Amino acid sequence: MLFTVASALMYVEKRRLVEVFPESVKQVWNEWELQVIILLSLTLQIVLVLLGDRRKYIARTRIRIILWSAYLTADWVATVALGIISRNSQDNCHPSRPGGVDHDATGQLMSFWAPFLLLHLGGPDTITAYSLEDNELWLRHLLGLAVQTGGTLYIFLLAWPGSSWLPILTIPMLQAGLIKYGERTWALRSANSEHLRDSMLSPPDAGPNYAKFMEEFTLKKAEGFHVRADEVIEPPVLPTHNSDPNCEGQLILKAYHLFQTFKRLFVDLILSYHDRESSQSFFKELTAEQAFHVVEVELGFAYDILYTKAPVVYTVGGCFLRFFTISSTFSVLVAFIFLCEKSEFHKIDLTITYLLLVVALLLEIYAVYAMLNSDWTDHWSSKRSRNRHLLMISSCLRQPKKQWWSNSIAQYNLLVFCLEDKPAVCLGIQRLLQIDEFRGKHRYKTYSKVSKELKGLIFKQFWNFTKKNEDGDTRALCTHRGSFVLKEYDPLFDSTTLFEWTTGVEFDQRILILHIATDLCFYWDGGENPNTVSSNCRESKHISDYMLYLLVMCPFLLPIGIGLIRFRDTCAEAREFFEEKGPINGKAKACEKFLHLNTEVLPMKVKGDRSKSVLFDACRLAQKLQKIQGGKENKWEIVSGVWVEMLAYAASHCRGHHHAQQLRKGGELLTHVWLLMAHLGITEQFQISKGHARAKLIVK
Repeated sequence: MLFTVASALMYVEKRRLVEVFPESVKQVWNEWELQVIILLSLTLQIVLVLLGDRRKYIARTRIRIILWSAYLTADWVATVALGIISRNSQDNCHPSRPGGVDHDATGQLMSFWAPFLLLHLGGPDTITAYSLEDNELWLRHLLGLAVQTGGTLYIFLLAWPGSSWLPILTIPMLQAGLIKYGERTWALRSANSEHLRDSMLSPPDAGPNYAKFMEEFTLKKAEGFHVRADEVIEPPVLPTHNSDPNCEGQLILKAYHLFQTFKRLFVDLILSYHDRESSQSFFKELTAEQAFHVVEVELGFAYDILYTKAPVVYTVGGCFLRFFTISSTFSVLVAFIFLCEKSEFHKIDLTITYLLLVVALLLEIYAVYAMLNSDWTDHWSSKRSRNRHLLMISSCLRQPKKQWWSNSIAQYNLLVFCLEDKPAVCLGIQRLLQIDEFRGKHRYKTYSKVSKELKGLIFKQFWNFTKKNEDGDTRALCTHRGSFVLKEYDPLFDSTTLFEWTTGVEFDQRILILHIATDLCFYWDGGENPNTVSSNCRESKHISDYMLYLLVMCPFLLPIGIGLIRFRDTCAEAREFFEEKGPINGKAKACEKFLHLNTEVLPMKVKGDRSKSVLFDACRLAQKLQKIQGGKENKWEIVSGVWVEMLAYAASHCRGHHHAQQLRKGGELLTHVWLLMAHLGITEQFQISKGHARAKLIVK
């Protein structure tokens, strides 16, 4: 922040030393620079308001780049503008302008703009932090709040008392700006990792008084009594759920209740068996679509807490502050229209003032609309469902098709990457900036919608596993990577070595081998025609391409390994193989080349272990998959089951911090799977299995 202030002051003092432009151009810039920067700051605020919450449900990189640029630029532009106003306020008059304008009045009008820049520094409700790291810088923003507020007060005092109403109208806008900036700083502090974790910690629990119990035990025994300690077994309290899963309001109400418990997963805190039983009893009544909907609403609450002003706005105090800021802006607009003399101001300056007032009011109205249309308000109104007027207002303002996340998964395919040569845009510039390899990967990334069939496949397998292990340890799925499905279908295997890659093989190696094998089997079974393949086949392909995307583009979400090295070596071997086979038209033709390939000898015996390529290991697996008894249906049921287990393994081994980071990128299926698993008891965070024991002293 100090660096930003220093750079702004250097810009103000030394901008006239730049001799790049002609004198006439510099004169025009010196005269209109403040107006240009004010309009730029206003434009950036509009961009932040409109795009701030859209990244929650739009996964496109273009949105994030625009938002990132606006977020980083907005504070700097507002700070520079405040510096220019501060310098101009020290001058008795502005450089002469045509039209006989009153220079003192113009200076007071520009001083009136300063509180609006404080509003801009406070930012919109829809975005306080671009990433989680911004929350860690809340102390820097607190210092900025003090410095910028002091600078704005300095400008105000220089303009006081003045000969018009403007200094008086500055006071309520100054208060509104201070409130907005304070809200942003408090929201950043609330989402800070240390404060967030501390707020979720329960009070220290010493447990039952063991020393006192044993003192009494010893005393009775010394008196000659026969003493023993019996454990009191309390009857289990069955959780009850009165919510209707078909009612949207009740689902949001339950999602909020679950979020208050399971938000501890984001900061790596533990859960109890009571939490597990309560959650399981609720989710067993839901369909796959309803279960995923509850999860996406919960993650929507998490996004709001981490990246917006929700911790401040959705409180009684926040509602009062919002009423104050909107009423202050409206009253100042009305007063400026009817009380201030307009003839003494330049037309352009007057237009900018009206823009500042009107846009500030519209943004406040939009903030109120967004507040009323949020899940927080839906939760609040559902708790007070007897209030018909409140329900009517909420239903009128609710969007017809509300989105909580992108509902899409990125797809990345190794064979497509090796075969297709998509032309790069501005390749020379990309190489100069050394981003050509990075952009090259992104050119082959596509997106696919998360279908109801995929949700059903995941939910069904998780729930079946939970029911089979009802009396055992449901956390076992977190440590397996396909073995449960393979044991279930063991009689269908032609040999015990069919899936030798499932033992003693690193996780990233399994992803690559199974990805290529799935791709080969998909095209060998006519997967190019979607009407000829089963839903298990289609969803296996989707999960396969999604897991490779995570391996290549988001390796931090997966267990540590050398996946990128294996991917590069495998691609090199695949390109070499295709070049030897001559020109290949299409992916299906490329897959045919592997169908009749002799893989009798293990690739390791021929190649050694220097190269980490797994191309022909995957080819061997694909050929064995084609020989599974029961035909295509059994084959794809096995493959889809293995992929779901691997997805579960990846989700459970990704830390909550990384899951939280993905919420700002349109959401990640891996995060939804992770939270769904927790609700079904499939997580290692359940570390309180019994709770407090109750012992009774029996004396005879």
